[in-house]
Amino acid sequence: MSSHWERLDPSLRPSVTASVAAFERARPQLVLVTAEMEALVREVMEDADDAPLFVTSRTKTVESFREKASRMVAAEPGAAPALSFPEPLRNLTDMVGVRVITTLPGENANVANLIKRRRNIFDCRGDREKDIGSIESGTYGYSSRHLILRSIQNDVVRAYQDVLDPDTKTNGSYFFECQIRTIFAHAWSEIEHDIRFKAQDPRAWSPYFDRQFTATAAMLETVESAFSELHERYETVTSFWDADGEGAESLTPNRIKAVWQTLLPHVDRKADDDWGWAAELVAAHGLTKTIDLAALLQPEIISNVRKALDHRYSPGPDRLLDDLLLWQFGQRHIDLTAEEASADQTPRRDSLQRRHQQMRRYRKAMGF
Repeated sequence: MSSHWERLDPSLRPSVTASVAAFERARPQLVLVTAEMEALVREVMEDADDAPLFVTSRTKTVESFREKASRMVAAEPGAAPALSFPEPLRNLTDMVGVRVITTLPGENANVANLIKRRRNIFDCRGDREKDIGSIESGTYGYSSRHLILRSIQNDVVRAYQDVLDPDTKTNGSYFFECQIRTIFAHAWSEIEHDIRFKAQDPRAWSPYFDRQFTATAAMLETVESAFSELHERYETVTSFWDADGEGAESLTPNRIKAVWQTLLPHVDRKADDDWGWAAELVAAHGLTKTIDLAALLQPEIISNVRKALDHRYSPGPDRLLDDLLLWQFGQRHIDLTAEEASADQTPRRDSLQRRHQQMRRYRKAMGF
């Protein structure tokens, strides 16, 4: 497969050659523009709640510029050959590229919004999701947020413009690309780009590569979704311990259900079950706030209860919550929630007493 330059119509070569020569002459100054744009983006990221993993940049190489400047539009029958970018030094927005690499997909929008709000530094002229593998077509590929930014009255840009065209008045405005993507998408795209687009010999290709790239992109999406869910759950769990925020929320039946399903999703009831029983149990001990329930549902406590009672079957929420309260409050839990000791029949009290004795023996054996 030949390059765009090799396929370029001879009538267009002088124009492209002149553009390449101008680009090569001004590129050292353009490298300084690239460093300046990266520095400005880094400055904006200082205000980010979740700092990106890193910010990097690159200046288009002379070879890459020539290849892109040589692209021709699909000509109509009888029409003269024409370039896709008649004035590449003006038309191309990817000669300077800045990348902001984040941890999770949800951070991409936050980064983009921070950059777009700094109107005294950048003017955002384009904002789109770039996905090699369209969602609508049901295919896969890496996704990233692409901003087309214009610098505003920047002195480093003015110096570049003066080198590029000394006869034109400089304005300090320069279009460049800012790409925002996750570390997973970054790794995938770098490998994919090296193999698919930078192959030394375009004949060295196999359909198997396409299949594998599609498969790894699908796995990438799954992994990112899993990490996003973990992050959201972590943020939610952390909020339960905020005594002045979510932790102060009252333990209504629905609130108990939500906290339980967040902390112990593997020990759950049917979605339509009433959790009023749980509210009554915790209220009996004066546990009325979310932070109280979070403190009760700790892994170490649950582990000790399971070992002490040697559960034959994995208990459901009702039994497990009952046992956790019994572990924490002992005889008091029995007296507050069981039948009176003088009643004719005391099945709950008898069951609680047996479990309480098991817990006491376990505590003694473990030295608690």
